[in-house]
Amino acid sequence: MEYIYAAMLIHKAGGKVDEATTKKVLEAAGVKADDSRVKALIASLEGVNIDEAIEKAAVAQVAAAPAAEAAPAGEKKKESPAKKEEEKKSEEQAAAGLGSLFG
Repeated sequence: MEYIYAAMLIHKAGGKVDEATTKKVLEAAGVKADDSRVKALIASLEGVNIDEAIEKAAVAQVAAAPAAEAAPAGEKKKESPAKKEEEKKSEEQAAAGLGSLFG
């Protein structure tokens, strides 16, 4: 993650995201930069509009937020009193029907 953060920091500061700059930022943060990871990062960012990618990620995060606010899975929904009364009547009718079987 620190490699991505370094690239985002360089981009936000208006610099060119390249290998040398990324290494400098990582080393300034106390991270020993791995050359192969830096090269892979720069290669994967080639042709990517970083501002657009950040905007898409922010929109996806906002869209996912309402789902996180839903009631926890273990919490039961409260039934309305009318529904409980209907179930009680239904159970009484079923019991009356069984009673007629046994005379």
